Amino acid sequence: MTTAEYIQYDAMGLAELVRQGEVTPRELLEIARKLAENLNPKLNAIIHPLYEEGYKMVDELSAEAPLRGVPFLLKDLGLDWAGTPLRSGNKAYFKYVSSVDSYYVERCRKAGLVFFGKTNTPEFGLTPFTEPTAFGPARNPWNLDYSTGGSSGGSAAAVAAGIVPAATASDGGGSIRIPASCCGLFGLKPTRGRISLGPLVGQAWGGAVVNGSVTRTVRDSALLLDLLNGYTPGDPFVVQAPERPYLQEVGTATGKLRIGFTTQHPLSWHKVDVDCVRAVEKAARLLLSLGHEVEEVPVPFEPEIFLEAFMPVYMGETSSTIRHLSKWLGRPIQKDDVEPNTWLVAKLGEAYSAADYAHAMYKWNELSRTMATFHQQYDLFLTPVMARPPIRIGELQNTNTENFLLKILQTTGGYSFLKGSKIIEQVAERTFSYIPYTTMANITGQPSMAVPMHWTEKNLPIGVMFTGRMGEEDLMFRLAAQLEQAHPWADRRPALG
Repeated sequence: MTTAEYIQYDAMGLAELVRQGEVTPRELLEIARKLAENLNPKLNAIIHPLYEEGYKMVDELSAEAPLRGVPFLLKDLGLDWAGTPLRSGNKAYFKYVSSVDSYYVERCRKAGLVFFGKTNTPEFGLTPFTEPTAFGPARNPWNLDYSTGGSSGGSAAAVAAGIVPAATASDGGGSIRIPASCCGLFGLKPTRGRISLGPLVGQAWGGAVVNGSVTRTVRDSALLLDLLNGYTPGDPFVVQAPERPYLQEVGTATGKLRIGFTTQHPLSWHKVDVDCVRAVEKAARLLLSLGHEVEEVPVPFEPEIFLEAFMPVYMGETSSTIRHLSKWLGRPIQKDDVEPNTWLVAKLGEAYSAADYAHAMYKWNELSRTMATFHQQYDLFLTPVMARPPIRIGELQNTNTENFLLKILQTTGGYSFLKGSKIIEQVAERTFSYIPYTTMANITGQPSMAVPMHWTEKNLPIGVMFTGRMGEEDLMFRLAAQLEQAHPWADRRPALG
């Protein structure tokens, strides 16, 4: 098999070639390795090459594994692979080595996937762009000056470039859907509880975080969810099992759906970029041509929900993450152990009270009830993934003035006065003005997917986002496959790949 042939196949296609004896798992790994060695110096998508471990996996593959021999990459955040490093984008974890396999990793191994590296992620997954100080920025294969999104940016870059057909991703505020949109991929955030985070984690970020994947094709995503989903003892959430395999939903008729859409920015004083509006309008026209009922609707929730409901949890959970790091290091955390913004967020988390956290959880329930009411009328909610196309690398980093103020705060320790101040609102608004849509589904736990739909004049991809009812990934896969057939995207590739 040539490299040109390899990149034409999705994961299921490669597995079928292995079953037919047309290519061996070792040959696939050799091709993936060569692609990684050639492309990764430009992309910085893979931060821990683990080729020897991959060759060992090849020798241990089960003949019956459904994805036997398919090269695969693990995100370097929240996924333990016994005997390998897990750095979470942080320099203080440089000596950390996982002692167990996460259930996700265990199930991927049983599926026959071959891991050969860990992918780049922002420190602790905290930003919607992948630019960790510890490892440097991941670069978008469509244009190396632009962001891959975050936090699964390294995985998305590797898949978009053709190094692997699929890779792991996780999502606590949009971290599957944002990189999928930035890199022209399909990415579905499953329902809360669909995939276990165990055994070391029960819930993360108050239940906002879920694991999943980024893929080029809908069928790969469906099969991966079939192989990965399912309750394990001790999980804090239980979600109804699908009636049949998700893969069977791909190609199944959707019936006539009622879809509410908006291009309104949830922070009404901000505007959505014209290309992101065009992507949604293009999707709406396509849906109408496919026989669905499409209706423009106002944003069904108040913009204050993000500040009241998400920020206290985000900051409190970051403080908890720093405590875990301190426990592992066996000493108090120093400001140089983490990035300045992480330090600030953690300190702000300490300034919030248990009552603040409990109030945020109350608001989570309020938003969940609001969206449940919305879905009594509409099967799906269609929005942009982001309010802007992919940004340039460094565009959302601190200004020189902000970095100066951070240094003063680190010296004086005067963080508590920031709680409730306009400064926090401004920091939150800068992020949510860029990603005002994705966090909603993390708060509610709903399934939500990014679907490639549009490319800008600079050839940068833009996805649209569909959010559905709790537990209805089956319907979303049916629609995604219908859109994929009507508006194919998998064969469109960046020049780099």
